Amino acid sequence: MRRVGRSGHSPSSSSSGARADGVDLVGPGGLLAGLTKQVLEAGLEVEMDEHLGYTKHAAEGRNHGNSRNGARSKTVLTEIGPVEIEVPRDRDSSFDPQTVRKGQRRLGGVDSMVISLTAKGLTTGEVEAHLAEVYSTTISRETISKITDRVLGELGEWQTRPLDRVYPVVFIDAIVVKIRDGQVANRPVYTAIGVSVDGQRDILGLWVGTGGEGAKYWLQVLTEIKNRGVDDVCIVVCDGLKGLPESIAATWPLAVVQTCVLHLIRNTFRLAGRRDWDQLARDLRPVYTAVNEADAQARLDEFHTIWGNRYPAIRTLWTNAWSEFVPFLDYAPEIRRVIYSTNAIESLNARICRRSRNSLGLRSRNSPVGSQDKV
Repeated sequence: MRRVGRSGHSPSSSSSGARADGVDLVGPGGLLAGLTKQVLEAGLEVEMDEHLGYTKHAAEGRNHGNSRNGARSKTVLTEIGPVEIEVPRDRDSSFDPQTVRKGQRRLGGVDSMVISLTAKGLTTGEVEAHLAEVYSTTISRETISKITDRVLGELGEWQTRPLDRVYPVVFIDAIVVKIRDGQVANRPVYTAIGVSVDGQRDILGLWVGTGGEGAKYWLQVLTEIKNRGVDDVCIVVCDGLKGLPESIAATWPLAVVQTCVLHLIRNTFRLAGRRDWDQLARDLRPVYTAVNEADAQARLDEFHTIWGNRYPAIRTLWTNAWSEFVPFLDYAPEIRRVIYSTNAIESLNARICRRSRNSLGLRSRNSPVGSQDKV
Protein backbone atom coordinates (compact mmCIF):
# COMPACT_ATOMS: atom_id res chain seq x y z
CA MET A 1 0.00 0.00 0.00
CA ARG A 2 1.52 3.33 -1.10
CA ARG A 3 -0.20 6.50 0.05
CA VAL A 4 0.32 9.98 -1.28
CA GLY A 5 -0.04 12.87 1.15
CA ARG A 6 -2.58 15.61 0.62
CA SER A 7 0.09 17.80 -0.90
CA GLY A 8 0.55 15.28 -3.72
CA HIS A 9 4.04 14.21 -2.67
CA SER A 10 4.82 10.53 -2.12
CA PRO A 11 7.66 9.24 0.07
CA SER A 12 9.66 8.38 -3.06
CA SER A 13 10.04 12.08 -3.89
CA SER A 14 12.26 12.57 -0.82
CA SER A 15 14.33 9.39 -0.91
CA SER A 16 17.04 10.67 -3.20
CA GLY A 17 17.90 13.54 -0.85
CA ALA A 18 17.55 11.69 2.45
CA ARG A 19 20.27 9.48 3.77
CA ALA A 20 19.49 6.12 5.29
CA ASP A 21 21.17 6.84 8.62
CA GLY A 22 22.43 9.67 10.75
CA VAL A 23 21.38 13.30 10.95
CA ASP A 24 23.48 16.39 10.30
CA LEU A 25 24.50 17.61 13.74
CA VAL A 26 27.95 18.90 12.80
CA GLY A 27 29.52 20.58 9.80
CA PRO A 28 28.12 23.44 7.70
CA GLY A 29 24.38 23.75 8.19
CA GLY A 30 24.36 21.26 11.09
CA LEU A 31 22.24 21.70 14.21
CA LEU A 32 25.18 22.36 16.55
CA ALA A 33 26.78 24.79 14.10
CA GLY A 34 23.58 26.82 14.03
CA LEU A 35 23.28 26.84 17.82
CA THR A 36 26.97 27.75 18.16
CA LYS A 37 26.47 30.71 15.81
CA GLN A 38 23.46 31.89 17.87
CA VAL A 39 25.35 31.65 21.17
CA LEU A 40 28.49 33.41 19.94
CA GLU A 41 26.60 36.21 18.18
CA ALA A 42 24.37 36.69 21.23
CA GLY A 43 27.47 37.04 23.39
CA LEU A 44 29.06 39.53 21.01
CA GLU A 45 25.90 41.66 20.91
CA VAL A 46 25.68 41.73 24.72
CA GLU A 47 29.34 42.75 24.94
CA MET A 48 28.74 45.54 22.41
CA ASP A 49 25.74 46.74 24.48
CA GLU A 50 27.95 46.96 27.56
CA HIS A 51 30.79 48.60 25.64
CA LEU A 52 28.58 51.38 24.26
CA GLY A 53 26.36 51.71 27.32
CA TYR A 54 23.07 51.18 25.50
CA THR A 55 21.26 48.47 23.59
CA LYS A 56 20.86 48.35 19.85
CA HIS A 57 18.35 50.91 18.49
CA ALA A 58 17.99 52.50 21.96
CA ALA A 59 17.07 56.20 21.99
CA GLU A 60 19.92 57.11 24.33
CA GLY A 61 22.38 56.07 21.66
CA ARG A 62 21.48 59.00 19.41
CA ASN A 63 24.21 61.62 19.11
CA HIS A 64 26.38 59.41 21.29
CA GLY A 65 30.11 59.78 20.87
CA ASN A 66 30.56 56.19 19.73
CA SER A 67 28.02 53.95 18.03
CA ARG A 68 27.58 50.73 16.10
CA ASN A 69 29.11 50.53 12.66
CA GLY A 70 27.60 47.40 11.13
CA ALA A 71 29.25 44.00 11.38
CA ARG A 72 31.87 41.95 9.62
CA SER A 73 31.82 38.26 8.78
CA LYS A 74 34.34 36.00 10.43
CA THR A 75 34.83 32.25 10.25
CA VAL A 76 36.06 30.50 13.39
CA LEU A 77 37.16 26.89 13.55
CA THR A 78 35.51 24.77 16.24
CA GLU A 79 35.44 21.11 17.16
CA ILE A 80 32.27 20.75 15.12
CA GLY A 81 33.73 22.44 12.04
CA PRO A 82 33.89 26.00 10.70
CA VAL A 83 31.21 28.42 11.89
CA GLU A 84 30.64 31.78 10.18
CA ILE A 85 29.59 34.55 12.54
CA GLU A 86 28.80 38.27 12.30
CA VAL A 87 31.03 40.36 14.59
CA PRO A 88 29.58 43.80 15.45
CA ARG A 89 31.81 46.85 14.97
CA ASP A 90 31.87 50.34 16.50
CA ARG A 91 32.88 53.57 14.80
CA ASP A 92 36.08 54.28 16.74
CA SER A 93 37.19 50.60 16.66
CA SER A 94 37.58 50.44 20.45
CA PHE A 95 35.36 47.35 20.84
CA ASP A 96 37.48 44.47 22.20
CA PRO A 97 35.22 41.40 22.54
CA GLN A 98 36.04 38.49 24.82
CA THR A 99 33.51 35.96 23.49
CA VAL A 100 35.55 35.76 20.29
CA ARG A 101 38.71 37.81 20.63
CA LYS A 102 40.26 39.88 17.86
CA GLY A 103 42.44 37.73 15.67
CA GLN A 104 41.11 34.54 17.23
CA ARG A 105 40.42 31.92 14.59
CA ARG A 106 39.99 28.73 16.61
CA LEU A 107 37.64 27.96 19.51
CA GLY A 108 37.89 24.78 21.53
CA GLY A 109 34.97 22.95 23.12
CA VAL A 110 32.27 25.20 21.67
CA ASP A 111 29.94 22.25 21.22
CA SER A 112 30.14 21.54 24.96
CA MET A 113 29.42 25.19 25.71
CA VAL A 114 26.39 25.23 23.41
CA ILE A 115 24.85 22.10 24.94
CA SER A 116 25.55 23.38 28.45
CA LEU A 117 23.79 26.68 27.77
CA THR A 118 20.86 25.07 26.01
CA ALA A 119 20.40 22.61 28.88
CA LYS A 120 18.82 25.67 30.60
CA GLY A 121 19.60 24.60 34.12
CA LEU A 122 23.11 25.94 34.77
CA THR A 123 23.58 28.79 37.21
CA THR A 124 25.45 31.86 36.07
CA GLY A 125 28.34 30.79 38.28
CA GLU A 126 28.51 27.40 36.63
CA VAL A 127 28.35 28.94 33.17
CA GLU A 128 31.05 31.45 34.17
CA ALA A 129 33.31 28.62 35.29
CA HIS A 130 32.56 26.66 32.12
CA LEU A 131 33.38 29.58 29.82
CA ALA A 132 36.54 30.28 31.79
CA GLU A 133 37.60 26.66 31.27
CA VAL A 134 36.68 26.61 27.58
CA TYR A 135 37.90 30.06 26.55
CA SER A 136 40.41 30.88 29.31
CA THR A 137 38.73 34.25 29.70
CA THR A 138 36.64 36.00 32.35
CA ILE A 139 33.07 37.07 31.53
CA SER A 140 30.93 38.58 34.27
CA ARG A 141 27.93 36.72 35.64
CA GLU A 142 25.69 39.61 34.61
CA THR A 143 26.90 39.29 31.02
CA ILE A 144 26.44 35.51 31.14
CA SER A 145 22.89 35.99 32.42
CA LYS A 146 22.09 38.34 29.53
CA ILE A 147 23.63 35.93 27.01
CA THR A 148 21.69 33.00 28.46
CA ASP A 149 18.40 34.93 28.46
CA ARG A 150 18.89 35.95 24.84
CA VAL A 151 19.78 32.42 23.76
CA LEU A 152 16.84 30.93 25.68
CA GLY A 153 14.52 33.31 23.89
CA GLU A 154 15.88 32.15 20.54
CA LEU A 155 15.59 28.50 21.59
CA GLY A 156 12.04 29.08 22.74
CA GLU A 157 11.24 30.38 19.27
CA TRP A 158 12.93 27.32 17.75
CA GLN A 159 10.94 24.96 19.97
CA THR A 160 7.63 26.46 18.84
CA ARG A 161 8.53 27.36 15.25
CA PRO A 162 6.02 26.52 12.51
CA LEU A 163 6.71 23.26 10.70
CA ASP A 164 6.06 22.04 7.16
CA ARG A 165 2.49 21.10 6.34
CA VAL A 166 3.48 17.61 5.12
CA TYR A 167 6.33 15.28 6.02
CA PRO A 168 6.62 12.09 3.93
CA VAL A 169 8.45 10.35 6.80
CA VAL A 170 8.69 11.10 10.54
CA PHE A 171 10.94 9.10 12.87
CA ILE A 172 10.09 9.03 16.58
CA ASP A 173 12.00 7.43 19.42
CA ALA A 174 12.73 7.93 23.10
CA ILE A 175 15.85 7.36 25.16
CA VAL A 176 16.21 7.32 28.95
CA VAL A 177 18.98 9.52 30.38
CA LYS A 178 19.86 10.92 33.78
CA ILE A 179 18.31 14.36 34.34
CA ARG A 180 19.19 16.68 37.23
CA ASP A 181 16.06 18.37 38.49
CA GLY A 182 16.69 18.84 42.19
CA GLN A 183 18.03 15.30 42.22
CA VAL A 184 19.32 12.97 39.52
CA ALA A 185 16.62 10.71 38.06
CA ASN A 186 16.17 8.63 34.94
CA ARG A 187 13.76 10.37 32.55
CA PRO A 188 12.84 9.73 28.91
CA VAL A 189 13.81 12.19 26.18
CA TYR A 190 11.30 12.02 23.32
CA THR A 191 12.74 12.83 19.88
CA ALA A 192 11.04 13.46 16.54
CA ILE A 193 12.82 13.93 13.20
CA GLY A 194 10.99 14.60 9.96
CA VAL A 195 12.08 14.11 6.37
CA SER A 196 10.76 17.00 4.28
CA VAL A 197 9.38 16.69 0.75
CA ASP A 198 12.77 17.79 -0.61
CA GLY A 199 14.61 15.10 1.35
CA GLN A 200 16.02 17.27 4.16
CA ARG A 201 16.02 15.99 7.73
CA ASP A 202 14.56 18.35 10.33
CA ILE A 203 14.67 17.87 14.10
CA LEU A 204 11.07 18.66 15.01
CA GLY A 205 11.74 18.79 18.74
CA LEU A 206 13.05 17.20 21.93
CA TRP A 207 10.83 16.70 24.99
CA VAL A 208 11.74 15.48 28.49
CA GLY A 209 9.03 13.30 30.00
CA THR A 210 8.52 11.70 33.39
CA GLY A 211 8.61 8.05 34.39
CA GLY A 212 9.10 5.59 31.55
CA GLU A 213 8.34 6.01 27.86
CA GLY A 214 4.58 5.98 27.36
CA ALA A 215 2.10 6.17 24.49
CA LYS A 216 0.04 8.75 26.39
CA TYR A 217 2.95 11.18 26.51
CA TRP A 218 3.67 10.47 22.85
CA LEU A 219 0.12 11.58 22.08
CA GLN A 220 0.89 14.95 23.71
CA VAL A 221 4.09 15.28 21.68
CA LEU A 222 2.44 14.35 18.38
CA THR A 223 -0.46 16.69 19.07
CA GLU A 224 1.97 19.56 19.66
CA ILE A 225 3.71 18.76 16.37
CA LYS A 226 0.37 18.80 14.59
CA ASN A 227 -0.56 22.10 16.23
CA ARG A 228 2.65 23.59 14.83
CA GLY A 229 1.30 23.08 11.33
CA VAL A 230 1.91 19.44 10.37
CA ASP A 231 -1.38 18.47 8.76
CA ASP A 232 -0.24 15.15 7.32
CA VAL A 233 2.46 12.53 7.70
CA CYS A 234 2.71 9.68 5.23
CA ILE A 235 4.84 7.23 7.27
CA VAL A 236 5.69 7.26 10.97
CA VAL A 237 8.64 5.02 11.85
CA CYS A 238 8.70 3.96 15.50
CA ASP A 239 9.48 1.08 17.83
CA GLY A 240 6.93 -1.43 19.07
CA LEU A 241 5.72 0.49 22.12
CA LYS A 242 2.26 -0.66 23.17
CA GLY A 243 -0.43 1.90 22.39
CA LEU A 244 1.81 4.01 20.14
CA PRO A 245 0.02 3.10 16.86
CA GLU A 246 -3.24 4.29 18.43
CA SER A 247 -1.62 7.61 19.44
CA ILE A 248 -0.35 8.09 15.89
CA ALA A 249 -3.74 7.23 14.39
CA ALA A 250 -5.45 9.70 16.71
CA THR A 251 -3.14 12.46 15.44
CA TRP A 252 -2.89 11.60 11.73
CA PRO A 253 -5.59 9.04 10.87
CA LEU A 254 -4.18 8.28 7.39
CA ALA A 255 -0.56 7.87 8.46
CA VAL A 256 1.07 4.48 7.88
CA VAL A 257 2.62 3.16 11.10
CA GLN A 258 5.89 1.40 10.31
CA THR A 259 7.70 -0.46 13.06
CA CYS A 260 11.45 -0.01 13.05
CA VAL A 261 12.66 -3.17 11.31
CA LEU A 262 16.08 -2.91 12.93
CA HIS A 263 14.50 -2.73 16.39
CA LEU A 264 12.41 -5.78 15.54
CA ILE A 265 15.50 -7.73 14.52
CA ARG A 266 17.37 -6.66 17.66
CA ASN A 267 14.45 -7.75 19.83
CA THR A 268 14.51 -11.10 18.04
CA PHE A 269 18.14 -11.60 19.03
CA ARG A 270 17.39 -10.69 22.64
CA LEU A 271 15.00 -13.66 22.82
CA ALA A 272 17.62 -16.10 21.56
CA GLY A 273 20.88 -17.50 22.82
CA ARG A 274 24.00 -15.72 21.62
CA ARG A 275 25.37 -18.91 20.08
CA ASP A 276 22.46 -18.91 17.60
CA TRP A 277 22.66 -15.25 16.53
CA ASP A 278 24.66 -15.78 13.35
CA GLN A 279 22.36 -18.48 12.01
CA LEU A 280 19.26 -16.57 13.11
CA ALA A 281 20.46 -13.55 11.15
CA ARG A 282 20.93 -15.62 8.01
CA ASP A 283 17.53 -17.30 8.34
CA LEU A 284 15.71 -14.05 9.14
CA ARG A 285 17.13 -11.98 6.31
CA PRO A 286 14.81 -13.47 3.62
CA VAL A 287 11.82 -12.24 5.66
CA TYR A 288 12.63 -8.52 5.61
CA THR A 289 14.12 -8.60 2.11
CA ALA A 290 11.07 -10.35 0.61
CA VAL A 291 9.48 -8.85 -2.51
CA ASN A 292 5.99 -8.63 -0.97
CA GLU A 293 3.91 -9.62 2.06
CA ALA A 294 3.01 -13.10 0.74
CA ASP A 295 6.67 -13.90 0.12
CA ALA A 296 7.63 -12.56 3.55
CA GLN A 297 4.94 -14.69 5.23
CA ALA A 298 6.24 -17.81 3.47
CA ARG A 299 9.82 -17.03 4.53
CA LEU A 300 8.67 -16.36 8.11
CA ASP A 301 6.86 -19.73 8.21
CA GLU A 302 10.11 -21.39 7.14
CA PHE A 303 11.93 -19.49 9.87
CA HIS A 304 9.45 -20.65 12.51
CA THR A 305 9.75 -24.23 11.28
CA ILE A 306 13.43 -24.09 12.13
CA TRP A 307 13.36 -22.01 15.29
CA GLY A 308 9.76 -21.98 16.56
CA ASN A 309 10.07 -24.88 19.00
CA ARG A 310 13.33 -23.60 20.48
CA TYR A 311 12.23 -19.96 20.73
CA PRO A 312 8.42 -19.69 20.89
CA ALA A 313 8.70 -16.10 22.18
CA ILE A 314 10.16 -15.07 18.81
CA ARG A 315 7.04 -16.38 17.06
CA THR A 316 4.88 -14.29 19.40
CA LEU A 317 7.06 -11.23 18.83
CA TRP A 318 6.69 -11.36 15.04
CA THR A 319 2.99 -12.20 15.19
CA ASN A 320 2.28 -9.14 17.33
CA ALA A 321 4.45 -6.85 15.18
CA TRP A 322 3.36 -8.17 11.78
CA SER A 323 0.71 -5.53 10.95
CA GLU A 324 3.20 -2.70 11.61
CA PHE A 325 6.04 -4.54 9.84
CA VAL A 326 4.41 -5.33 6.48
CA PRO A 327 3.96 -1.72 5.18
CA PHE A 328 7.74 -1.74 4.73
CA LEU A 329 7.35 -4.41 2.03
CA ASP A 330 5.18 -2.21 -0.21
CA TYR A 331 8.01 0.14 -1.08
CA ALA A 332 10.97 0.12 -3.46
CA PRO A 333 14.46 -0.57 -2.09
CA GLU A 334 15.28 3.16 -2.02
CA ILE A 335 12.36 3.83 0.33
CA ARG A 336 13.06 0.72 2.38
CA ARG A 337 16.57 1.98 3.13
CA VAL A 338 15.12 5.23 4.48
CA ILE A 339 12.46 3.67 6.75
CA TYR A 340 14.36 0.52 7.73
CA SER A 341 15.31 1.95 11.11
CA THR A 342 15.25 4.98 13.37
CA ASN A 343 19.02 5.39 12.96
CA ALA A 344 18.32 8.99 11.97
CA ILE A 345 17.65 9.60 15.66
CA GLU A 346 20.34 7.36 17.14
CA SER A 347 23.26 9.69 16.39
CA LEU A 348 21.40 12.45 18.22
CA ASN A 349 20.60 10.09 21.10
CA ALA A 350 24.27 9.13 21.31
CA ARG A 351 25.27 12.76 21.80
CA ILE A 352 22.58 13.23 24.46
CA CYS A 353 23.85 10.15 26.31
CA ARG A 354 27.47 11.27 26.05
CA ARG A 355 26.57 14.70 27.38
CA SER A 356 24.60 13.13 30.23
CA ARG A 357 27.54 10.91 31.22
CA ASN A 358 30.11 13.70 30.99
CA SER A 359 28.11 16.10 33.15
CA LEU A 360 26.64 13.55 35.59
CA GLY A 361 23.18 14.17 34.22
CA LEU A 362 21.53 16.80 32.05
CA ARG A 363 19.76 19.65 33.80
CA SER A 364 16.11 20.36 33.11
CA ARG A 365 13.63 22.98 34.07
CA ASN A 366 10.19 23.96 32.84
CA SER A 367 10.27 25.41 29.35
CA PRO A 368 9.26 29.07 29.14
CA VAL A 369 7.07 28.26 26.13
CA GLY A 370 5.02 25.31 27.37
CA SER A 371 4.15 22.94 30.17
CA GLN A 372 6.44 20.18 28.92
CA ASP A 373 10.15 20.14 29.71
CA LYS A 374 12.27 20.40 26.56
CA VAL A 375 15.91 19.74 25.88
